[in-house]
Amino acid sequence: MRKRTLSAATSLAVLFSSAALVAGTAGSAAADSSVLLPVSSVGDLVVDGVHQKIFISDPAYGKVVATDYAGRVLATVTGLPGVTGLALSADGASLYAAVPGADSVVAVDTTTVTETARYATGDKTDPKHLALAGGKIWFGYEPTGTDHGDIGSLDLSGTDPVVKLAQDDETNYSGAPRLVASPGNPNTIAAASSYYNRFKVATYDVTSGTANRTARNDSTLSGVTNDLAFTPDGTRLVTANAGNVHHVWQTSDLTEVDTLPSDYHGAAVAIAPDGTVAAGSDSSYGKDVFVYKPATKTAVRTYDFPSTGSSSGGDDLADGGLAWEPNGSRLFAVTNNYNGMVRLHVLDEPTKSAPAVTVRVPATAPVQKALTVSGSVAATLALPAGTPLAVTRFDVENPAGKSLGTKPLGANGAFSFTDTPAVAGNVTYKVAYAGDAQHSAASGTALVKVSHNKTSITLDKNKSIHNYATTVTYTATLGPTYKNRVVEIWADPWGYEPKRLLKRGTVNAQGKLSASMWMSRDTTVTAVFAGDARNGWAQAVSGVYTRAGVSTTLSRHYKWTKIGNVNYQTYRTSNYVLITTWHNAYPNRLTRNDAQMWIQGAWRDLGPEWFALDRYGKAYVRFQGDPVLAGYKFRVRSSYIDGASGDNVNSTVYGPWKYFNFTR
Repeated sequence: MRKRTLSAATSLAVLFSSAALVAGTAGSAAADSSVLLPVSSVGDLVVDGVHQKIFISDPAYGKVVATDYAGRVLATVTGLPGVTGLALSADGASLYAAVPGADSVVAVDTTTVTETARYATGDKTDPKHLALAGGKIWFGYEPTGTDHGDIGSLDLSGTDPVVKLAQDDETNYSGAPRLVASPGNPNTIAAASSYYNRFKVATYDVTSGTANRTARNDSTLSGVTNDLAFTPDGTRLVTANAGNVHHVWQTSDLTEVDTLPSDYHGAAVAIAPDGTVAAGSDSSYGKDVFVYKPATKTAVRTYDFPSTGSSSGGDDLADGGLAWEPNGSRLFAVTNNYNGMVRLHVLDEPTKSAPAVTVRVPATAPVQKALTVSGSVAATLALPAGTPLAVTRFDVENPAGKSLGTKPLGANGAFSFTDTPAVAGNVTYKVAYAGDAQHSAASGTALVKVSHNKTSITLDKNKSIHNYATTVTYTATLGPTYKNRVVEIWADPWGYEPKRLLKRGTVNAQGKLSASMWMSRDTTVTAVFAGDARNGWAQAVSGVYTRAGVSTTLSRHYKWTKIGNVNYQTYRTSNYVLITTWHNAYPNRLTRNDAQMWIQGAWRDLGPEWFALDRYGKAYVRFQGDPVLAGYKFRVRSSYIDGASGDNVNSTVYGPWKYFNFTR
């Protein structure tokens, strides 16, 4: 305990001391898919309609992989160094593979996917491409160490296999020629150079068992022929060459009769039983596949394969990497990229036009106000006006979607209609076309951010001041809302006290909710409405002030003396006055002690002094008696001053005056 002394030497000056005391894109509904294959290169692919299998050769790893139509691997045949060309027997029972690294043609059972026989084609023949016609296996080969390609045959009809080489030495193919058999004539095959120099294409009649050339074209076309295919009737041959077109040749004399627009370097061509042509290009930054209906030159459908590696462009269609399902309903494509990733793509509706549905809505809109949804449906085969489009709206109340019925397609493929969003938040409009025999199903979506209605909420008692330890009731008033009528009232006392929920409840019929709080600090009281599907989040804040608690007591007097109307505690001059002050405790809080003396008919200030409170909020001060003080009257009071008493968590309070005097 500290003391205060007063003497005549200090002109009755007072010395005090004390003890320490927180929009719209388009989309297609076609179920196209792709799968990564366990191969690193692509030599050829064929589709087995009997067993519904796809066979892909991998020259780099010397194997043939068999998958189902979904791309799931069923089996693998290994030990086939450099395996490239593949061909199916007419009954689908056997797959034949050209294996240049073994100078042979290998037979594979298509049911068990196991090697059943290996037929030598001659030392250093390096057979690479196959075709089955006239009861024989025809192979394009390039003798080791040369760039001269020729055609050989393998006859398995007798007791022993018979190989016959050099059946067209005169044509002088560049590289082992690619071969294809005519579906319209079982005794006709065609061949084309497979290297960049010396473009050659020729047709052969193999009825006699020997390849008798019937036509040849030594065109000035540049670049390699990566694939070739006959039309179903055998009257036309389509080749995939360098340039932005696929070339169409008349098989009777191999004059060029037409071209089909494609892109960059031609990589593959496959023709369906009905004559639909799939023209494939090796184009990282353009379209990869163009599908043409018979007798048309405008692609009914195109495909662009995305990148599945680190390249900025898309994946590349592999040479010869297109094949139709035998009934023509699906198209299979194989792609590769610089990362050695090979994928099988299953294209489910390749002969149907793929509409692109574009939907447009405003970026923002108010709730319960009409907005315009517009857009277009573009297709290679235009849809007629009046075509019904199904419209669905998705919002917070209908996350699975709410049907808005159908809207008719207008002229020039455009549509427009109005709708009134019932609720706020992210609202998505989906416009869908169901598809038909000529068009795939398609849909597009667009998102509009719908704003909430402004919500009115108030809270009373803002800027009110209350005494310490009083209970105050706060009332929040919520205006009209959609469905939610729940309000929370929170209290956040200043200082180290945590924020706490006073009450959460549904407002009454007048929109009111009340909560009471015992006040100990200045407090921020907040009424919060969480919002609902139409009305936005809102809050009201009241800053409420609480005076600090205060009490002052004097002790060690020997009697009470009434002077006028005031009771004084009387002390001997040889004793001291013990002044005990209390404020509600807070770390490092101070109290201000004011002392006054009655002199010449008025109270005169002796000066304020500051004293630290202990952890209980108390300070003990001794006012020392002195003989010179006999007969004088004094008074003291304790005060908390906001911002000056060491903190600002309470509002200023001045305690009552306490009166005392001294006698001898």
